[in-house]
Amino acid sequence: MMEIKTILMEQELAILMADLSGYTALTETHGAVSAADLIDKYIHIAENCLVGNTTIHERTGDEIMFISDSADDLLKTALLLEVQTSREEHFLLIHGGLHYGKLLKRGENYFGSALNFVSRIAAKASAGSFACSDDFIHALKNASVVNFTSTGIHTLKNIQEEKEIFALNIPKRYNRFIDPVCRMLIVNPQQAIQHPTEHGIYFCSSTCLQHYQVTNKHIAILV
Repeated sequence: MMEIKTILMEQELAILMADLSGYTALTETHGAVSAADLIDKYIHIAENCLVGNTTIHERTGDEIMFISDSADDLLKTALLLEVQTSREEHFLLIHGGLHYGKLLKRGENYFGSALNFVSRIAAKASAGSFACSDDFIHALKNASVVNFTSTGIHTLKNIQEEKEIFALNIPKRYNRFIDPVCRMLIVNPQQAIQHPTEHGIYFCSSTCLQHYQVTNKHIAILV
């Protein structure tokens, strides 16, 4: 009887897990206060990107988990999230995973292998991008919102079955630099600190420039 009750409570839901690329580097460079301020900004941005009945289920560290019964609404939420975070000066690029599968809700918590699966997918996404499962694509009513490219068949930790993972092809709207030390976005290089001798390297602060000059272990990234 208990098993039947559990099955009846399961729902097919769309799940997005998205976190900030470079959060550890930022925390180590600028400290806990700056890190906490960034998380506050991230939550504010996320709350303003929710489409349809998409909700923020929980935040763990710099990762936010979104839930929706509509894959289309969740996809639009993810794309808005990428747009809004990528235009924020001194913010971080996000990356995440999208999946559609069965979840059991008990109290205020969700349970199910789909959570582990989407977490593994998110780990495959590079900075500023999202990865998704074929289950998520099949759940979309309108898959033409964005192009999807297969990244091949992947073996995922603690997942028995190999799965095909797709990347969302999000067009680059403009060039952005990344501070090579703290990983913060440099949207407007004219307001940043440029390296005195190395071309194309910008810093959010003199602290990062000094750290770079001392260690000189990082390289500039243009994304």
